[in-house]
Amino acid sequence: MSLLKYVVLGAAAVYGFKYAIRKRDSDGKSFVDDIKNQTPDYFGKAKRLGEKVRQDIRQTSDLY
Repeated sequence: MSLLKYVVLGAAAVYGFKYAIRKRDSDGKSFVDDIKNQTPDYFGKAKRLGEKVRQDIRQTSDLY
């Protein structure tokens, strides 16, 4: 039973990897390429959110 579980898990991992790197016919890019292109946007959003949280904490701590 344990071996079957690992075989199924391995097959799912291989299928997921192939799906992530498969190129689309419409634009020739893959899911991984999309994530790599959007990474700087995600870092920028996270940085702005961090600054906002720091500002909120600073304002709250100044009240007390």
